[in-house]
Amino acid sequence: MRTDVARQRLARFADRAREVDGRPGLLTAVRAVRRRLPGDRSYGDPLSVAGDAPAQQLGRRLSAVTARRPSALREAGLGALQVWQALAESQGRAGRVQGDHELAILFTDLVGFSEWSLEAGDEAAVELLRRVGLAIEPVVTRAGGRVVKRIGDGMMAVFDSPVTAVAAAHDACAAVSEIDLGGYRPQLRSGVHVGRPRALGGDLFGVDVNVAARVADAAKAGEVLVSGPVRDRLDDDASLTHRRRWRFKAKGAPRDLDVYTSIRTDG
Repeated sequence: MRTDVARQRLARFADRAREVDGRPGLLTAVRAVRRRLPGDRSYGDPLSVAGDAPAQQLGRRLSAVTARRPSALREAGLGALQVWQALAESQGRAGRVQGDHELAILFTDLVGFSEWSLEAGDEAAVELLRRVGLAIEPVVTRAGGRVVKRIGDGMMAVFDSPVTAVAAAHDACAAVSEIDLGGYRPQLRSGVHVGRPRALGGDLFGVDVNVAARVADAAKAGEVLVSGPVRDRLDDDASLTHRRRWRFKAKGAPRDLDVYTSIRTDG
């Protein structure tokens, strides 16, 4: 009998809590507080919680659990995570930028991977991607870069310096060229551009990201292509020379963008 009474009281308390949690006035007040907090005021949408950081993982879970109805508790929880993420970014722990910091953006991918994988099969394709990842990701890390995402057989990484980004691109191409998988020798191509991408969740977005991807798409096997703005920042690097690519046209890239093949002169 006592157990039944306790359950009934608990059920009434839960119903009351849900009623209070969904009150429009309380919800409006909590949202107003969130707008005054530091960080991303829209924190909690699918893009803002897409990364692997603890705040993003918790944000995904909280959003999923409370997505069915308006909730003051949900807004309060996301507000706390919003502040947590903002503090992590301000202390350099979040690995993100907010558009006020110029970055060198590197894209890479394997030339002819799709065609080769059709013949080689899934097992060989997965093994190759593992070997490529083991070859190029340490190169990025040693150069002070950060891998933003992996896109099939490609990768996006960012660096604080165009010099280190281009050096990493050359090292990555060289490392991949040494891989031998049953007689198949993969070739990497890469492109580097500079800009101020916008961070959202664990990803980076913006025109400059698209331009960097288009530059990489235009590269040949084993080639490192750099945009004109990158080349302008490499004038003091005696280990590199650059040859202009005269016929560069890419959808999504500025028509007046100059692109150059980057060539190492130090062997």
